[in-house]
Amino acid sequence: MNRVRRMEILGESAKYDRCNYGNYNPDNFFSEKLPGVYNATNPNGVCMPLFKVLMTNKCSNDCTYCVNNCANKFNRVELSPSELTSIFLEYYNNKLVEGLFLSSGVPGDIDVSMENMVEVARQLRMDHGYQGYIHLKILPGSSYDMIKRAMSLANRVSINIEAATSEGFNELSSTKNFNTDILRRMAWIKRLMKRDENLAPSGHTTQFIVGASHESDSDILKRVNWLYKKMDIRRSYFSAFNSMEGTPLEGHEEPAPLRTGRLYQADHLVKSYGFDLEELSFEEDGNMILDMDPKYVTAVSNMDMFPIELNTATYKELLRVPGIGKISARRIIESRKRGKQYKSLEELKNIGVNIKKAEIFVKLKNSYQTTL
Repeated sequence: MNRVRRMEILGESAKYDRCNYGNYNPDNFFSEKLPGVYNATNPNGVCMPLFKVLMTNKCSNDCTYCVNNCANKFNRVELSPSELTSIFLEYYNNKLVEGLFLSSGVPGDIDVSMENMVEVARQLRMDHGYQGYIHLKILPGSSYDMIKRAMSLANRVSINIEAATSEGFNELSSTKNFNTDILRRMAWIKRLMKRDENLAPSGHTTQFIVGASHESDSDILKRVNWLYKKMDIRRSYFSAFNSMEGTPLEGHEEPAPLRTGRLYQADHLVKSYGFDLEELSFEEDGNMILDMDPKYVTAVSNMDMFPIELNTATYKELLRVPGIGKISARRIIESRKRGKQYKSLEELKNIGVNIKKAEIFVKLKNSYQTTL
């Protein structure tokens, strides 16, 4: 099979690893025109085209949701470290990509697969002087020394947790162990970063498969919160389960389209807005209400806190108000320090507040703006 066709297959297979903020957008992946090129966006909305590909789709793992699981019958291909390095440099030198996101299947020995990825990074750094962005996947079960080598060459590393609990993980795979292959490796990554800040300086991330197991949104967010506190995870990604032909979960019900979006919103409230997980509202089955964003649901569920007087509220209190984000909250605080007193919703609109969302939760000069 020629190299272009192998690139098309391995680029397509790589799309299931998330590196985008928000929901996956298939239009960002240009496998038909430029195999392996994916336009990732950061939290500020800045686009960064990445060379995003697998070393191989050969795999001995039996992950029930994954198209590359060992039981599936289709074309299995691979690229050597030298081939992949050459292709990346061709793309990079022609300004088609700005960084590398590299993962792999595990056809046999885990450290052999890791060695191939590390060798690509080594060739780029040492042989070709490349100093740009490299994100390497840490394969579950990788050795401590191999993880350290990967971190010494990569800006960022990640290991996919896939599930929130060991029970949920066991529903997805019988060839990997949740505690030893995933959580222990995360602990090693954390330890290595604390010992040397030059190892994977952009931190480490992880990914959940949403809807493939019985786990609820509450289960997932509890684990996410634990990972931030205990493992110093920089970012969690949520990948909606897709029922794919040839996998053991073919025909399994897929999650509602809005579910991963609501998880990202709830995650943002906890990680960036300082919400406690206990503040969020869930339905009896542990899942979030899909037709309303979690910040609004939480506010309505705690109306004893509202409406708040906007001219005296603290920064933390302002962040609890739907329609007020971190930027507009800071603007309110800064302008109040200069003596500003807000008297109308229009003044709030001018500084970026979504007044349609905020009006039932605020008072201006002790005057209610509207009622629920």
